[in-house]
Amino acid sequence: MEGQFIDDTPCSSIAIESILRGGTAGLLWGLCAGPYEANKSGLTGFARASFVAKSVGQFGFQCGLFAGIFSITRCGLQRYRRKNDWLQVNALVAGAVAGAAVGVGTRNWKQAAGMAGVASAFVTVASNSNTN
Repeated sequence: MEGQFIDDTPCSSIAIESILRGGTAGLLWGLCAGPYEANKSGLTGFARASFVAKSVGQFGFQCGLFAGIFSITRCGLQRYRRKNDWLQVNALVAGAVAGAAVGVGTRNWKQAAGMAGVASAFVTVASNSNTN
């Protein structure tokens, strides 16, 4: 059933849905991590609220960006190759592209390459563990 849905759905719709899900997860993570980091830094009052709001926005944006780049790349590769193979080449390449895109923000090429490798490995394992 899911294969039929993906074949009929435009990549842009899949990307937007992915951005919304990833961004929401990032916002929730920011709501958990922000106060913890603010406590560690000893922030109170307006400085604490500002720090938490900034971390919520950062996590939401980064997770949404990663999810969007990953899903649009994977969908585009799947349509271009006309394959959704068991080796998950589409997920491997899309994870590398999305990881590199997020890692480039650090302006450190070693970190960008490391992030690409980690993201690629993670999404490939996650795709292979799908129980459908």
